Amino acid sequence: MSLHPKVIDLTLDRMWRLLAALGHPERDLPPVIHIAGTNGKGSTLAMIRAGLEARGDRVHAYTSPHLARFHERIRLAGELIAEDALTAVLGECHAANGGEPITYFEITTCAAILAFARNPADWTLLEVGLGGRLDATNVVDRPALTVITPVSLDHQQYLGETLPLIAAEKAGIVKRGVPCVVGRQEDAALAVIEAQASRLDAPLLVRGQHWHSWRERDRLIHQDESGLLDLPSPVLLGPHQIDNAGTALAALRHLGADEPACEAAVTRAVWPARMQRLVSGPLVQAAGQAQLWLDGGHNPAAGEALAETLAAMDDRPLHLICGMLNSKDVRGYLRPLARVARSLHAVTIPGESATLLAEDTAAAATSVGLGATTAPDVETAVRAIAAADPAGRILICGSLYLAGRVLGDNG
Repeated sequence: MSLHPKVIDLTLDRMWRLLAALGHPERDLPPVIHIAGTNGKGSTLAMIRAGLEARGDRVHAYTSPHLARFHERIRLAGELIAEDALTAVLGECHAANGGEPITYFEITTCAAILAFARNPADWTLLEVGLGGRLDATNVVDRPALTVITPVSLDHQQYLGETLPLIAAEKAGIVKRGVPCVVGRQEDAALAVIEAQASRLDAPLLVRGQHWHSWRERDRLIHQDESGLLDLPSPVLLGPHQIDNAGTALAALRHLGADEPACEAAVTRAVWPARMQRLVSGPLVQAAGQAQLWLDGGHNPAAGEALAETLAAMDDRPLHLICGMLNSKDVRGYLRPLARVARSLHAVTIPGESATLLAEDTAAAATSVGLGATTAPDVETAVRAIAAADPAGRILICGSLYLAGRVLGDNG
């Protein structure tokens, strides 16, 4: 963290310098599937990984941010990177960098690439950290496949204030001649992606044009030029996961996956803090008979998806415990949730310098019609809600950083 004053500084110059000093490990990766988008990147990656692994493939995966432990970001052939291996590649990257300026995400991305290049696997899944065009992961000249999940407004201070500008950044992962799977998009975003693909002669596989996915009688139906799949509903909860599953299935079908692998993609995927039911630990004990759930979504599109998911669940009173970063559109996130929640307890995210103060989150909730108060911490909020409404549903939400602290503290 001491090597660069800015946490986010979008350029690839420092990446190219350090990768060259390391001997260009990005040129020695197993075939890469590169995934960008505003929402659904992680869920889509988790489903692609589950499908590939079900057919016996070994899969490296790079995701961010981590929740409880940094090691979650780097999976080597399916397993979280070991402590000694992580220490070794981080030390090597630190030495090769020679004290030059570089961001935390850049140097840790180089460490992941170095680890991937040195360990045999059949695939490398790379999740973009922010944007795409200038993201630290965008250093592979010719991936096997690129994927763009839904694009919406987020990180405008880095990516641009309009949807087309943000879509242009996401479309920066498209490479000449490399197929790109495109999930559900608003027309303005799709037009930008299609224009970029046309310039680079990159074949597109677009939802609604080349493939379709929908829910029918609690099943997932996926149709493309290869035929129709009738699969169980995704194990990851929420109507939006139908779209994410469709994107993953389109990628897997392009890669030649058979029906059992596709079924495994939707039934075996694991992606914590995305409408995750907590079933053990001190917070669950504090909740008593109330249900306790956790979600890390943090932008208006995530708020809409979360509200849809909650509206489709059984009719328990819903109470939110929310902590957010000060860079987020808090009202935009909370507005759809105000339709389905009865109350909100706002918390300040512990140990996070960019946290929004609980008082400000509560004020934002009140402004969109959701009754709110503050709590000193999550456990206090859980106990207060459970005492007032023992049969309710409690959702901890608003930030992956908060979700990570909850998972860590809850064991």
